[in-house]
Amino acid sequence: MRWSDLRRSSNVEDRRGMSGGGKIALGGIGTIIVLAIGLLTGQDPGEILSNIQGNQTEQAQTRPPGPRPDDRTADFVSAVLGSTEDVWTEIYKENNATYEKPKLQIFDDATQSGCGGASSAMGPFYCPADQKVYIDLSFCDELRERFQAPGDFAVAYVVAHEVGHHVQNLMGISEKLQEARGRMSETEYNKLSVKLELQADFLAGVWANHAQEMSKILEPGDLESALNAANAIGDDKLQQESQGRVVPDAFTHGTSKQRMYWFKKGFDTGDMSQGKYEDIQ
Repeated sequence: MRWSDLRRSSNVEDRRGMSGGGKIALGGIGTIIVLAIGLLTGQDPGEILSNIQGNQTEQAQTRPPGPRPDDRTADFVSAVLGSTEDVWTEIYKENNATYEKPKLQIFDDATQSGCGGASSAMGPFYCPADQKVYIDLSFCDELRERFQAPGDFAVAYVVAHEVGHHVQNLMGISEKLQEARGRMSETEYNKLSVKLELQADFLAGVWANHAQEMSKILEPGDLESALNAANAIGDDKLQQESQGRVVPDAFTHGTSKQRMYWFKKGFDTGDMSQGKYEDIQ
């Protein structure tokens, strides 16, 4: 991915070297990771979260001076966020609206968010309460090593997916889903959650389409890298690998095929109207 010339975002909060405990809030890819751990170990996901929370202690440290091994990744994430800002600002401008930029917080191990405490075990997530994306950069290594999805563009897809949740929040879609949560069964809610996640994949594809048009960011193999990441974190693939069977009623993010399809559709069309929430399936 050609990213060295991309504008770096000024909306990145670097809290590496500092951590804080608190109540864990799930979101984004974190839900999949905790669920997969539970299926693999036989533990209740709620118990896993309780253990994570219990092991956290509020603390603050001064980051040691000098470079860190993940400084390149931090710079890359800042560049991707800057690109999403430029793309969504332009899309909103074309629709006579103003894009409200989210912030992105980089952290180590644990931090506090507007949705409660956050742990690196959750993976990247978006918190609508404070309009921030949270990511422990160690996830980028996990994406490459554990999920077998290497390449810068795989990480860019994940960041753009979480920014997609921010766009959904601005559109009022996330709020409507939360309002409906108490009026339906868990199975019914999971189906709506899948639609939300697939639309975020679509929006990540829309970003990639416009970013390529604006900045020519793609190199050979980049699109395949993003699709490989989408495939690796599909509900069916993770369930099959962890427990040897697939439970569709427990899906919260969509199958590998669905995730790849909607990202690719967003990338191919670049057209917001092609991925309306009610049309996602």
